[in-house]
Amino acid sequence: METVENIINQVSGLVWGLPLIILLVGTGLYLTIRLTFFSFQQLPYALSLVFKKGDTKSKGDITHFQALMTALAATVGTGNIAGVASAVAVGGPGAVFWMWITAFVGMATKYSEAILGVHYRVKNEKGEMSGGPMYYIEKGLKMKWLAVIFAGFAAVAAFGIGNMVQSHEAAGVASQNFNIPVWVTGLFLAVLVGLVIIGGIRSIGKVVGVVVPVMIIFYVGAGLLIVLMNVADVPSAFGLIFTDAFTGQAVAGGAVGAVIQQGVARGIFSNEAGLGTGGIAAAAAKTDLPARQALVSMTQVFIDTIIVCTITGLALVMSQMYLRADEFDSSAQLTSAAFEQFLPGFGGYIVAIALLFFVFSTIIGWSYFGEKCFTYLFGGKASMPYRIVFVIALFVGAVVSLDIVWGFADVMNGLMAFPNLVALLLLSGVVVNETKKFKKKRQEEREQARQVG
Repeated sequence: METVENIINQVSGLVWGLPLIILLVGTGLYLTIRLTFFSFQQLPYALSLVFKKGDTKSKGDITHFQALMTALAATVGTGNIAGVASAVAVGGPGAVFWMWITAFVGMATKYSEAILGVHYRVKNEKGEMSGGPMYYIEKGLKMKWLAVIFAGFAAVAAFGIGNMVQSHEAAGVASQNFNIPVWVTGLFLAVLVGLVIIGGIRSIGKVVGVVVPVMIIFYVGAGLLIVLMNVADVPSAFGLIFTDAFTGQAVAGGAVGAVIQQGVARGIFSNEAGLGTGGIAAAAAKTDLPARQALVSMTQVFIDTIIVCTITGLALVMSQMYLRADEFDSSAQLTSAAFEQFLPGFGGYIVAIALLFFVFSTIIGWSYFGEKCFTYLFGGKASMPYRIVFVIALFVGAVVSLDIVWGFADVMNGLMAFPNLVALLLLSGVVVNETKKFKKKRQEEREQARQVG
């Protein structure tokens, strides 16, 4: 088993080497510049769209809001609690800064994924919308072989980032805080998730539309309480994050590269910008223009990383708990201990409860992503077998080695990113054209509003 772990870790190191980091950040930066910083300019409007009444007349299966919640469900998970803790423990406080950078350029990446997902979406044999990198690679680039490669990596990746990682971390925290055996947590998750995903995307959209907002408010609210109670320590915490990002003093030997690698890798693990999942979720939305849904989808990166991950990062840095990482069996337990230090008696329970909600929603979201990729490869009849195997894997993930789970997830994430990033770069002209259409439509809407007013 140790040999398997070593092999996986070595492969993960190769996949998440400098080339992929440059490609991820570089693609986001390129798209940000080519779109003339459109993602930054439209962020307030994009956030307002989240809370407006959804489009009910256009083609699609779920509303803007439900599509965003499905994307958030898949991304707000262990990456926000365990992933941040792992990044800070290995890369130091400066890793948080590089997570922010990944998020800021990642908004343009996620926006582009969503535009292409809606633009090239198709209706399947069940009458549901299907879209994502496999479709825009096949239809936009005419590269069926590359689409198949992406779908294969993504279908398998769902068992890592969206399945076993989630159940493993949940089982660890439930065991630490509630003395629940890991196998019991795994079985409970398997049954609960199975009941939801059998109903397909409409069922998923309804569930996450309720669960996701509640869980984010619950966790962020507790984090803000910690910040307010220790507001005097906040400036120094931010200062340490910024200085360590360029010095790497918290890492053995002052390795700035390790800080950047951890920040980028865990940032992508958290918000998934560049993996292509944003296009899969957006394709199901009812929307009149691809760009309008893309703006809604883009806010997922902001909410996930700039808000939720920052809360976790501040708690870890202010508590200095990251310096004691060797004392804990899992990264989630590290975050739990940081919250417990500031909120004695119930801080650990807050993280445990939040993580259980995060895990549940992430698994549901990724079950949809993985299934869409699997059915792309093998047809609609393959959906139910995939769901069954997916549910069984939840139990397995709860009881296997942590290193194998994290390493497997990292490898699959990196492999599915490559074909998607290539497609984003080559199809950036389509993104620009759709953005121009939206700008024209938006101008017409403003003029109509002025006339009515």
